[in-house]
Amino acid sequence: MNYQQIINEIYGHVSKENNSGTLANYIPELSNIDAEKFGIYLATTDSREFQIGNSLEQFSIQSVVKIFSLIMAYRLIGNEIWDRVGVEPSGTSFNSLIQLESDKGIPRNPFINSGALVICDILISNLTNPKQAFLKFINTISNDTGIIFSEKIVLSEKSVGYRNIALCNYIKSYGNIENNPDEVLDLYFNICSIEMSCKELSKACLFLANNGKTLSTQEKILNSSQTKRINAIMQTCGFYDESGEFSFKVGLPGKSGVGGGIIAIHPNKYSIAVWSPKLNAKGNSYRGMKFLELLTTRMQSSIF
Repeated sequence: MNYQQIINEIYGHVSKENNSGTLANYIPELSNIDAEKFGIYLATTDSREFQIGNSLEQFSIQSVVKIFSLIMAYRLIGNEIWDRVGVEPSGTSFNSLIQLESDKGIPRNPFINSGALVICDILISNLTNPKQAFLKFINTISNDTGIIFSEKIVLSEKSVGYRNIALCNYIKSYGNIENNPDEVLDLYFNICSIEMSCKELSKACLFLANNGKTLSTQEKILNSSQTKRINAIMQTCGFYDESGEFSFKVGLPGKSGVGGGIIAIHPNKYSIAVWSPKLNAKGNSYRGMKFLELLTTRMQSSIF
């Protein structure tokens, strides 16, 4: 299959269409991004790489980073993690407080904000220096030591983070946050500030398509069972209340972020990162969703 030709054709088609949506302007720093940026990078498990557009330019991956924090916590405490956070689609927006009361402080899944805050709490409880450990983990799986926290994004998120502050304190009231909420929020805002390019993101997630092993060193990041479970949660919960739509139209495990990035995994085949900053009404990249739908349709390569 000629991946590059297909990517080029779909990229050209989507680029010519109206770029609907809006920037994530509720985070001030993200409102300064050029809305027309558009990049694709696909890395395969047999070491081929294909790209187009702004694929080498770093952007704020935002909630895509929750894949990495979840994997770190999973490696640290194993299946005990599911006592603290569920694996069900939320059916509500990513920053909703609605379900926490009925669920007694147990977030529906680790990819909504409340769930990611609990994951950060787990990291703090189990690591001496969670920020340093997190960067080391990112650098290891991406084989790139240049990925760091963005201080300007951290400050921007903290300046408007009232909903996340409320979520963290509300979960704390149910006893599902063990540490100081300020410390948990600080780690959360920092990990969400990570900037990566489509190339870096695609290659960092390739182990999820490679049975849990990094391609460069064959290091085992997750075992086969854990890899399956992470991909399953991405499939059912990776796009907030548009997760069903993504499964229906694209048919791959994936995760989005309000910076306009999307990562999608085809087990045993490839990892693809797409970046286009304008978001649809559900907070997912408009062009990114369209591109991936056309790609899996054209290649007949969904997991279904």
